[in-house]
Amino acid sequence: MKQDIKNKALRRLKIVEGQVRGLQEMVNKEKYCIDIITQTSAVRKALSSVEDLILENHLSTHVIHQIKHGQEDTPIKEILKIYKLKSK
Repeated sequence: MKQDIKNKALRRLKIVEGQVRGLQEMVNKEKYCIDIITQTSAVRKALSSVEDLILENHLSTHVIHQIKHGQEDTPIKEILKIYKLKSK
């Protein structure tokens, strides 16, 4: 994994971890439902940004390697799989 992408992903995951702890506390304290839903949406967006970083890394490392070594079918299948997951 590229070091800069790894650092960014880890930083964002630590933020997500804090957000989830905050959500647990909100639920425990029975905070206003809309506020909790707003926070869950923020967590989803933060996780999506982590996915984007990991995908960027995959495309710029593994996919390039696979194509250079004549394995074009593998990255095509992987990218289609990711596309289907993201569109759900």
